[in-house]
Amino acid sequence: MMRLTRSILIAGLLAPGVLSAQTADPSACWLRDTTPEEAMARTSPFEAVAIPLGGHTAQFCYSRPSARDREVVGNLIPLGEPWRMGANEATQLVLPMAAEVGGLSLDPGTYSVYVIAGEENWEIVLNSNYERWGIPVDAGVRSTDVGSVTRPVQTADDFVETFTVTFEPHGDMMGHLVMEWADVHVELPIHAAGMDHGAADR
Repeated sequence: MMRLTRSILIAGLLAPGVLSAQTADPSACWLRDTTPEEAMARTSPFEAVAIPLGGHTAQFCYSRPSARDREVVGNLIPLGEPWRMGANEATQLVLPMAAEVGGLSLDPGTYSVYVIAGEENWEIVLNSNYERWGIPVDAGVRSTDVGSVTRPVQTADDFVETFTVTFEPHGDMMGHLVMEWADVHVELPIHAAGMDHGAADR
């Protein structure tokens, strides 16, 4: 059964820092000495994914590396070591409202995101230090970890050449971030604060 996924990217249409209910605003993401348009033209292009949750829109900001005939799991995604979950700048989750991510309660703000990958599970880490390049994820970076969640690794329906994150809504106030690369498929539940976590995790 095909999975319904949605990724919305609109650049230059919204005033900086303003998020509508259905579109992402790339200018709200932190980029080092470049514009969103320039970052989108990189070898690993930048993308902002809208996460509409009721009257707010969170977003996921990341860059998209490709396999290009290289081993992904165990190489581009190292096992047992921190991986930036993308390329270039640190991957970011921008929350204009309080939310729960995989059961982890988060205040409004911007968080960097990285992964410690295993063959069966990913530990997805949220971190308060987001205005930085994605590597290294060293002791200094890890000292500002906010918390982490563990999510199971599933098998993607087809081989995914380029790391891809989409948002699959489950109603108006919740959904899953869906992360795929090569044959890996991982889903991360996210919902507005105050929603039933059990419903969001289904």
